[in-house]
Amino acid sequence: MDDVLRAGVAVYNAGEHHAAHDVWEERWLALESGTDDERLLHGLIQFTAAVHHAHGHNWAGATGLAESAQEYLAGLPDRYRGVALDPIRRFLAELAADPERIERAPPPMLTHDGVALSFADLDAEATLAAARALAEELGMEAAVIDRAIGYAREELEEAGRGPMLALVFDLVREERHRGLVRQRLVQRVERRRRRDRDVEGLFEPGE
Repeated sequence: MDDVLRAGVAVYNAGEHHAAHDVWEERWLALESGTDDERLLHGLIQFTAAVHHAHGHNWAGATGLAESAQEYLAGLPDRYRGVALDPIRRFLAELAADPERIERAPPPMLTHDGVALSFADLDAEATLAAARALAEELGMEAAVIDRAIGYAREELEEAGRGPMLALVFDLVREERHRGLVRQRLVQRVERRRRRDRDVEGLFEPGE
């Protein structure tokens, strides 16, 4: 939960509001409805969606999501699982009343344990969680990024480093070069798949 939560906070703080929703969604769907953890993630997902719609001038969507996000976050402690909720709740109330405020002032940064997390603050597992959502925003096929993350996790467990792991980290942290990193990542995944198929072929029984 903490890795996914921190990953989404960092993705949101980087301005990738739609991708932040994707970081949290799978974990949220697995939670029992109505629990505090489920309400937290549901509220954060709707908060980021409200910000996304407000930036796109979808005022009705922004106000509706801001109102429902307030309902999910209501009653939770001022800080829950390290996330400061009061600034979010205040912003949601303001956005619900006047969605065009987003053109006059930016939405609040999210904090975890008092820190407005950036990608540099994430550990390896949180970085991998962020990578999946950012790859989807770049149009990378889900199967490709899932393989890349699987290979990266193997490198992490075996040696703590490796070329696939480095590329996945670059996809997250090198915002200006994500297009190039995406291309290299796709190529490396395909080379790794070909190599794995060749190795498997060596052990197949002859005809």
